[in-house]
Amino acid sequence: MTDWSAWVGREERRRDRLDPALAARWLATFDLPAQGEGAMPQGIHFCLCTPDAPTVALGEDGHPKRDDSATSLLPPVPLPRRMWAASEIEFHAPIAIGAEIERVSRVASITPKSGKSGEMVFVEVLHETFADSALTVRETQTLVYREAAASDAPLQPAPLGDGRFNSGEWQSHRALTPQEPLLFRFSALTFNTHRIHYDLPYARDFERYRGLVVHGPLMASLLLQLGGPMKRFAFRAVSPAIVGESLHLVSRAKGDALALGAFADDGRQVVQAEATR
Repeated sequence: MTDWSAWVGREERRRDRLDPALAARWLATFDLPAQGEGAMPQGIHFCLCTPDAPTVALGEDGHPKRDDSATSLLPPVPLPRRMWAASEIEFHAPIAIGAEIERVSRVASITPKSGKSGEMVFVEVLHETFADSALTVRETQTLVYREAAASDAPLQPAPLGDGRFNSGEWQSHRALTPQEPLLFRFSALTFNTHRIHYDLPYARDFERYRGLVVHGPLMASLLLQLGGPMKRFAFRAVSPAIVGESLHLVSRAKGDALALGAFADDGRQVVQAEATR
């Protein structure tokens, strides 16, 4: 595998504004009430300073193509499949409607690995989001690049089994069934053109998913709505969530600590998360 150390420390700055129209669209996507001109709920930062690569610069999967130019934040890893595997987030202050936003992104580490699933490259990117020059969110995002699945590989995840999710050990439980309009709206909010979220033939035939895949940060945003304002929130993707299938969002508290998760109807864990209030 190529040495990518020259990309560690690379930095990118993006600017945005949390205008009332974006705030209203975000709230509508999650069926939340209007906030007036006050602070937005946590998770709005996922929709700020989004990628803006020209359409001609997108790869087959819908992600912006990576190259070895000096302006490329991410290294041109040749592995074709990419996923947002995890994030560790610190919330320092709310983001108010009307705030001027700057996000500074820096490549923190690049780690090639190999295992049973083949070659992989883990890229950690530190994002710091400022609102009116004040730090509001610090997030370390873990991206994973991996080899493509064989064209005849079993579809993932496996079909729902006979098990049943048990909400009894959780204090808070919300069940919902993500449908295509929710995925479309979240993709639009985040300017995310990854085809696994809207192109079923591509998701099934090329990436070997059983259906359209629910975004990791979409599920993270839903989990953030369970426990009130948080100081720290970390989530990790465990298994794909498929559109049209029930999703169970749960949390339980012990003092200021929260354990959270998202589960499929048969008890398969989709997202593992923890937080501090």
